[in-house]
Amino acid sequence: MPPTLHVLSGPTAVGKTEWALRWAETHDAEIVSADSLLFYRGMDIGTAKPTQLERSRVPHHLIDVRPVDAQMDVSTYVELARAAVNDIAARGRSVLVTGGSGFYLKSFFAPVVDEIEVPDGLRAEVRGLSLELALARLHALNPGGLGALDVANPRRVARALERCLASGRTLHELAAEFARLPAPYAGWLLELTILERDPLTLEQRIAARVAQMLADGLVDEVRSLQARGLEKNSSAAGAIGYREVLAMFAGELPPDRLASEIIANTRALVKKQRTWFRTQVRGARLIDAATLDDASALFS
Repeated sequence: MPPTLHVLSGPTAVGKTEWALRWAETHDAEIVSADSLLFYRGMDIGTAKPTQLERSRVPHHLIDVRPVDAQMDVSTYVELARAAVNDIAARGRSVLVTGGSGFYLKSFFAPVVDEIEVPDGLRAEVRGLSLELALARLHALNPGGLGALDVANPRRVARALERCLASGRTLHELAAEFARLPAPYAGWLLELTILERDPLTLEQRIAARVAQMLADGLVDEVRSLQARGLEKNSSAAGAIGYREVLAMFAGELPPDRLASEIIANTRALVKKQRTWFRTQVRGARLIDAATLDDASALFS
């Protein structure tokens, strides 16, 4: 019988952490994080990171593996996650992946990075180009067109140009090769459960979470992280909760609007998460978290 990879997801504030802990405790499991912000040391309050007490209940992987000024990239995440999954399985324990970051979750179900090696010098050269110049070079290398590339997104244009230059192939050829890559966990049985709550309840939970974060010292946490290089990491500095506090520090957001701005942006994130689950995920088991009374019901 193939090994099983259990994946638990759902929108922010739905209750993933507690239900993941309960399931892991009763199924001899360890947890692999698929949250794009839990990698960073010191980003605790604003990410609702599992506490030390919670992590003492169940071993967690891929939490606090990066300083706040060093961005995590998805290719590194894929390698670290695979190593963690293999290690857990080799010790005879069950694996539970949990988080709400769509791209990192997708890496367990389908390839998300190609195998093109981009030299540091080439990457620096491309990142130094304006969007206009990068697009001009990309068009020259792709006379057949750029396909569905978002040409208004500088990061995606740069990434596309890097890969064309490093491989000597067109975007069409690279896409065809990417489509032939094997599934990342071939030979495993994947079970995915998505927790849900009704919109009103979820909004109330978001408001309560934001209030608790501010009471627990979110502003002081951001001030401390700012001194440690938070703003060098665009992913971390742009995270909800952190970007609003930074805007307040810069005089761009009145202090009396801090909580409402974080709540509004969290609600917008939840909407995006639900869209991602609806359009990118197939075969998931949907469970209303309000109806749960037994963690064993999370997976069949």
